[in-house]
Amino acid sequence: MCGRFAISLAPEIFREFYGYPEQPNFPPRYNVAPTQPVPIVLEDRGERHFMLVRWGFLPSWVKDPKDFPLVINARGETLETKPTFKAAVKRRRCIFLADGFYEWRREGREKTPFLIRPRNRKPLPMAGLWETYSSPDGSEIDTAAIVTTDANGTMSAVHDRMPVILSEESIAAWLDVRDERANVMNLVRPCPDEWLEVLPVSSRVNKVENDDAGLMEPLAHSEPAPVKQNKPKAKKPLSSDEDEQGSLF
Repeated sequence: MCGRFAISLAPEIFREFYGYPEQPNFPPRYNVAPTQPVPIVLEDRGERHFMLVRWGFLPSWVKDPKDFPLVINARGETLETKPTFKAAVKRRRCIFLADGFYEWRREGREKTPFLIRPRNRKPLPMAGLWETYSSPDGSEIDTAAIVTTDANGTMSAVHDRMPVILSEESIAAWLDVRDERANVMNLVRPCPDEWLEVLPVSSRVNKVENDDAGLMEPLAHSEPAPVKQNKPKAKKPLSSDEDEQGSLF
């Protein structure tokens, strides 16, 4: 899965890489977390655009968001069958702006954080789905989730899942939603091992409040931290990517 990521490159690098006309001037973010506003690129009638959305997907048919689980990841294997994603995978595909993501390797009572980033240090095109949710009172919110797949060999040392990372050549096909019959599921697969490097980072990344460049600095040795044991709640939201996911909604 993917529960935290970083957007540390300059805005103009992302703009040039994806080719959208907007000129947003956003600060670097080193510890992006669920429910926060995140930038995506999407395509509308053949033209790419930058948009801010909430990280946490809400399908349009939800009646009360408080009764719907926080969905930050969309499991690639079920995009075409789950009601939550069936419409979005045909009509509302997007890419999350990022240049690295974090994952934790769990070993007994400890979890060790790692930064996963492209070896070429370019933007990391993480495939996503987006949706505009309209509430009964007429207000609207744009939301999105990251599409995930099985881990590749590089990533499997840390976790068994990873975001779907697109090649530069496949970005256009993923974003092009003009033909709903187009089959893009062949893009939902692990990326080649050599694209990524996995680096141990400080356990400071465990806290959302920490958001500075030091979080992305590789450590000489991994830094495990105790796994927090959360008390069970009356209602625990279900994730699309795992059967359970912490409530941040």
